[in-house]
Amino acid sequence: MTGVHHVYVLECADGTYYTGYTTDVERRVREHDAGEGAKYTRGRTPVELVHTESYASKSEAMSREYEIKQFSRARKERLVAGET
Repeated sequence: MTGVHHVYVLECADGTYYTGYTTDVERRVREHDAGEGAKYTRGRTPVELVHTESYASKSEAMSREYEIKQFSRARKERLVAGET
């Protein structure tokens, strides 16, 4: 989907969460699993996609990515569980 920007949350093999931004979620998850994603996820594979959100603009998505990265572990768990 061109023009759609995504924020995603991965659960790493060690149980930690990683939040990122992309325009192609499937490709990005494959990159993380192959050890070609963010430095943080390289030693924590395999990863599992546990949450995504879509936005019309890159700035909206990047702002949301930053917001989620500031969440506590408990707040991220609520987000992943679908709670508001």
